[in-house]
Parts: sequence; structure tokens; C-alpha cells
Amino acid sequence: MNARFLRDGYVTDALAQIGAAGLFFFTILGAVPKSLRHFRETVRQIWFVGAMSLVIIMTCGLFVGMVLALQLYHTLSIFGGTAALGTVVALSLFRELGPVVTALLFAGRAGTSITAEIGLMRATDQLAAMEMMAVDPVAYVVAPRFLAGVIAMPILACVFNALGIFGGHLVGVTWLGVDNGTFWGNMTANVEVWADVINGVWKSLAFGAVVTLIAVFQGYTTPPTSEGVAYATTRTVVFSSIVVLALDFVLTAFLM
Repeated sequence: MNARFLRDGYVTDALAQIGAAGLFFFTILGAVPKSLRHFRETVRQIWFVGAMSLVIIMTCGLFVGMVLALQLYHTLSIFGGTAALGTVVALSLFRELGPVVTALLFAGRAGTSITAEIGLMRATDQLAAMEMMAVDPVAYVVAPRFLAGVIAMPILACVFNALGIFGGHLVGVTWLGVDNGTFWGNMTANVEVWADVINGVWKSLAFGAVVTLIAVFQGYTTPPTSEGVAYATTRTVVFSSIVVLALDFVLTAFLM
């Protein structure tokens, strides 16, 4: 089975895709200085991938925090530790759930949009027309979207965390009767800014770079057909989800 897997070229194709994405990443970095001339386009993309994703991020963050508080309350009540509910909810959100779930939602909402938009530009020869007019499509199309994803992801993760904590407070204090002062006091006493909050921000930055890189790479290299754009959009979600979860393990191992 392994010999057939290698013979059919799955491994070599996957390695080739990873290598091509790595080279494309350096191409984007080289085009970033030139993309600063298109600052308005970068701001527009931040609005598109950031502000337009707020509804799903806020809604999911609220309900994740509510479910998290509900589940943890019953578990902590077994050991008489319901006073630590706020601390556990905050640590779970800041360290893991906030960056990871935000990245997965970002990939499903903004990543697919970026891939489809660039893929349609490829299919309708808009990128080729830019090259004919001596306009670098990487600097004008790809780099602003990449920068927008890197900038927007930490902000979205912070919004997710804030709504998650609010949802946890809503369930824990309002519904289940945990003391309000205990909820906030234990949280502020045990959650550290650098060890917990900032580590989550670093994770969200890494996830934003990886997810946006996959999205722009899949859109830029897609075959110029409607079927190719559809497959590229699907690959963006699948690859982004796998890479985010794998990268989360690696970053957690290093940051801990």
C-alpha cells in the first residue's frame, strides 16, 4: 500500500505543493514594499476580511463561552471548585479556543472568499491583463490580502475571547449563580497577560499568516476554470483546518 501511495505521486505532489507555497510566501514578502503604494486597497481588504467577519465571530464566541461555562460548571462542581469557573473559561479561551476556533471560522468565511476572488481573476484573465499593463498582480492583489489577514486575525481573536468571556459570565453568574466578584476576581488574579493573553495573540498571528497564505496561493495557482476555482476553494478550507490544528500543537509545545 505504501509503495502504491508513493508510486501514484501523492507524497511528491504534496511536497511540491508545500515547496511552491513556501516560495510563494517569499514572493509575497518581496512584494510587500511595493504593495504599500496601494494602501487604500489594503484597508479595503482589512474591512472585507475583518469587519465583515465580525458577525460570525461574535456569535460563535458568545455561544462557545456559554457552552464552555455550562460544561465546566458541572465538572468543577464535582470537586467543589465552581469558584474557579471564570479562571478556567478565560484560560481555555485565551490559550486555545480563541485563536483556533477564530482561525477555523476565518478560513471558512474569509479564506474561501479570498480564494474565489483571486481564482475568478485568474479565470477571467484579469491577472494577465495586469501583467500586460506592467502592474504586479502579487503586489496589487495578493500582498494586500495577505497583510489584511495577518492584521485582522488577532483582532478577531480578541473579539472572540471577549464575547466568550461575556457568554461564560452570562451562564455562570446570571444562570448558575456563581458569585460575580468571585468570577472576575479569580480570573484577574490567575490569568497572566504575557503567559496567557500574549501567547494567544502570537498564535492568532501565526494562524492568520498561514490561513491567508493558503487562501491566496490556492486562488493564484488555480486552473482558470470554474471547476478549478471550486476545487481551490475546497482545498483552502481543508488545508487551512489541518494546518491550523497541527501548527497549534507545535506552537503550544514551544510556548509552554
